[in-house]
Amino acid sequence: MISATRLEAADAAVTVLSNRSEVTDWALRYFGPWWNATSVDAVAVCAGAVLIAEVTPDAYKGITRLVHDGRLTEAVDYAKHPLLMARDDEDIIAASPSEGIAYRSTPSSGRLVLAGTEAQPLALAAARLAREAIRGQLLRDGWAVLHSSAVVRPDDGATLLAFGDKGAGKTTTALLLASHGWQLLANDRVLVRPTGERDVEVVPWPSAAALGLGLLHSLGWDYKAREHLRAGGSFHPTQHESVTEALLAGDHTPLWENAKRERKVQVFPDQFPDLFDVPLAAGGRAAGLLFPQVDADAVPDVIGGTRTLREADFMSGATEDRYPDVFGQGQGVDGGGRENARAEVAARLAELPHRAVRLSHDIPASAAVLCKAADGI
Repeated sequence: MISATRLEAADAAVTVLSNRSEVTDWALRYFGPWWNATSVDAVAVCAGAVLIAEVTPDAYKGITRLVHDGRLTEAVDYAKHPLLMARDDEDIIAASPSEGIAYRSTPSSGRLVLAGTEAQPLALAAARLAREAIRGQLLRDGWAVLHSSAVVRPDDGATLLAFGDKGAGKTTTALLLASHGWQLLANDRVLVRPTGERDVEVVPWPSAAALGLGLLHSLGWDYKAREHLRAGGSFHPTQHESVTEALLAGDHTPLWENAKRERKVQVFPDQFPDLFDVPLAAGGRAAGLLFPQVDADAVPDVIGGTRTLREADFMSGATEDRYPDVFGQGQGVDGGGRENARAEVAARLAELPHRAVRLSHDIPASAAVLCKAADGI
């Protein structure tokens, strides 16, 4: 039996269809809180962008044979998996042996076909590609992508965007404010577009949130995470086993994959309200920019600073290392948006209040300073 889940963000939409309910249920859960995911009648799906993801080993073998039949190929990395890409007339085809998934994309029609050998990796891949389909539509419609966390004031939709390099405190900023009356819109990136004469509309980029063990402990959430696991629950399957073991043991010492990459708790979007009492927002209007920096032993405060929005604060094809547009969903538009869209967004955000904030490992004091800065915007 075929099931279907429809995703909608702003004016973009895609429908995920599958012969395995695990695939469409995954999309429903993953995008539901942020991208208006709903179950729909598969028989009634007849127009618009469609992603078909089915467990069909024969179809997987068929596309894989096409990729390897002597045509010109290109090897790329996508979501940490090696892909071998090729063309089949106007279609882009690819094989991912490590996932047991083969891909066929027809950019001109917005049709994506995934053929897999197992349901769970297929569900993860379908969610990634459905998100790329939405992003492609939005980029072509004048949106851009910012590398930013964001929170929304529920009374009026005013949205604060937090910027900074890796480790600057973007996620901490968003989660602390979302624990003190604001709603969480995004923890790492957002989609934005100019609207009206001066406004910038903001919608979320759904993804699992990566929270360090130390941050989870500082927020007082490690107990809830541990009890969730002991009750038979789980977090996103990309979470490393060592992180799960540390949570169960009550150990919040940071774990490192290498010198630069920390292993973190991977939280589903719907787990923020369900486990951690953090409300979510589905959209807002930019009202101010925050530039946090973490100094573990310093006194938290609003500080002077000259930091403004930079080109590096926009995602782009050059900086998008995990999800490059290898399946042509942007149809030639840069992964961070058209240059004129980025320029207009940057000009409008430059007119909004900017606040530089120093945070520390003193969570209550950091939260108080952030609330003070937010209330003043």
